[in-house]
Amino acid sequence: MNGVKSNSSKSLRGVVLYAVALLISVAMFLPFLWSVITSFKPDEEIFSVPIRFLPSKITFEHYIAAFETVPFARYFMNSFYLAVMGVLTNLFFGSLSGYAFAKLSFRLKQPIFRVLLMAMMIPGIVTMIPSFYVLMKFPFLGGNDWMGSGGYGLVNSFWAIILPGASGTFAVFFMRQFFLTLPSDMMEMARIEGAGEFRIFLRIYLPLTKPALATLGIFTFQAGWNAFLWPMIVLNDPMKHTIQMGLQAFSYNHQTDFGPMMAGAIIAILPILILFILLQKYFVQGIAFSGVKG
Repeated sequence: MNGVKSNSSKSLRGVVLYAVALLISVAMFLPFLWSVITSFKPDEEIFSVPIRFLPSKITFEHYIAAFETVPFARYFMNSFYLAVMGVLTNLFFGSLSGYAFAKLSFRLKQPIFRVLLMAMMIPGIVTMIPSFYVLMKFPFLGGNDWMGSGGYGLVNSFWAIILPGASGTFAVFFMRQFFLTLPSDMMEMARIEGAGEFRIFLRIYLPLTKPALATLGIFTFQAGWNAFLWPMIVLNDPMKHTIQMGLQAFSYNHQTDFGPMMAGAIIAILPILILFILLQKYFVQGIAFSGVKG
């Protein structure tokens, strides 16, 4: 009798948990669904009273307006280039640093890693002014002399976005955690065979980190694609603006053109959505295996 009650209690608990999870999922999905539907609504139905959830007719005028109002295609390519470059640099240098912290022995290894962990806790907004100053004072670039004066350095160039994020602290920590789960026997055998450290990293260990690389790649691409404040600070040339900066063009004079803005937002979401669908298997594996060892 007690066994029946226990099974009934577990079943009821499971039903409640699934119901709560379903409600949370619906609450999280509804804003996205509303944005998609709004992007296909005629202007007069976006804020009609009573609220019309489904449009009376489907129109693509907002998508056309999004590309006609601003050079949206150019902004899309700028964002894609910056996101891809951010992924490539972050994966390579983050993996290289993570391998060093996980598999190599060198002086001050632990203190340096603790400093890295503390750096992860510093909000990015705090380092924006020093980062801008460093980029502006780069010598021999952007009209600067050898003292870093007279020009703008790397400001107003794509390198001002790529270089500061080339090896993020999270990337180093994440890849270090994954490298710790891999055995060191292969490294010792390769050293006996005469292989150098970089070759061991590139040929033996890096191919084994595909799940972690896919996970970190998704995180990095998403962060680079959605970046708004830092590109707005360092990019003054309108032809170098990103897609997130382009979305603000639909809000002007205290008014917002919601139709084209929703259409632009849906276009901006598509690359991340496609990337996650293609790499979700590796993403789940990377989350499962990272953080096993400290």
